[in-house]
Amino acid sequence: MAAGLQELQMPPMRRTEEGAERRVGIELEMSGLSLDELTRVVARQLGLDASKKGRYERVLSGDPAGDWVIELDFDLLKKMGREERDPEDFISDLEEAAESLLHWGAEQLVPVEVVSPPLPLSRLGEVEGLIVRLREKGALGTAGNMLYAFGMQFNPEVPSLKAEAIRDYLKAFLCLYDWLHKRAKVNLTRRLTTYVDPFPADYVRQVVDPDYSPTLERLIDDYLADNPTRNRALDMLPLFSHLDDKRVRRQAADPLIKARPTFHYRLPNCEIEKPGWGLYEAWNDWVEVERLAEDKTRLQGCCAAYSKHLDQTLHFSAQWIKTLEQQWLK
Repeated sequence: MAAGLQELQMPPMRRTEEGAERRVGIELEMSGLSLDELTRVVARQLGLDASKKGRYERVLSGDPAGDWVIELDFDLLKKMGREERDPEDFISDLEEAAESLLHWGAEQLVPVEVVSPPLPLSRLGEVEGLIVRLREKGALGTAGNMLYAFGMQFNPEVPSLKAEAIRDYLKAFLCLYDWLHKRAKVNLTRRLTTYVDPFPADYVRQVVDPDYSPTLERLIDDYLADNPTRNRALDMLPLFSHLDDKRVRRQAADPLIKARPTFHYRLPNCEIEKPGWGLYEAWNDWVEVERLAEDKTRLQGCCAAYSKHLDQTLHFSAQWIKTLEQQWLK
């Protein structure tokens, strides 16, 4: 059995309100393998068929959960790569030269990315096995270069679309954020970018207040007022767009927002080059968020304690992390 497979934890809610097994999408950013090399490894490991969508995108079909995507994580270059070039056209030659230069620069900093379809929770072990195979083939994560800002992202399907359920998961995440951030050991380059910015302090205070019990509309409006951006450690815009797309688009018109009934957890590094590293490390920490969210008595007490901590004139994350580990984390 591959390292880490036996260590994957499962959340308390494994099914949706409709009774279907919950699903989770995984995104892995890396270097060390070319686009085509990465495509061959993933296709062979999972028994899938590869096809080209453009010069910088590959689609792997044959999985009952849906298509896998292997791509260079650069939207402008992907768009250029879908355009046909006329070898007899002078303008086309100039565009090709510009594209080649852009591609050369992107290869120095931009990751190639593996994007899974929404996989049933029971299939997470397959991703763990894929990580082991990619490491064996030379994949590199954040430690591959001091400038790399490569991450691993989860898109866990929400167990319920009710306002109170979503609120509780958001409360639990905000209460555990300092602990999650410490354990994630977020790469310096990623910290210096805006990809995983923390939530504004006033918004955190508002949501973790034990009396915060908004309607769905207010929950979305409160979020958008302080977070009209994808650049949060827990990006709620895909979920809120799924629930009320017009409301979200009025405040956040980013075309990269993809409506889907999931949380979008963006904090973890991708450290695929490290022996023994796997999905389980960050995933098991995320499961602690779900466990707290589903334990209503513990959640209410944790929110009250965190609110009291934030009300102190001087409050330090290390102090709160210690309190979490001693009193609120099982």
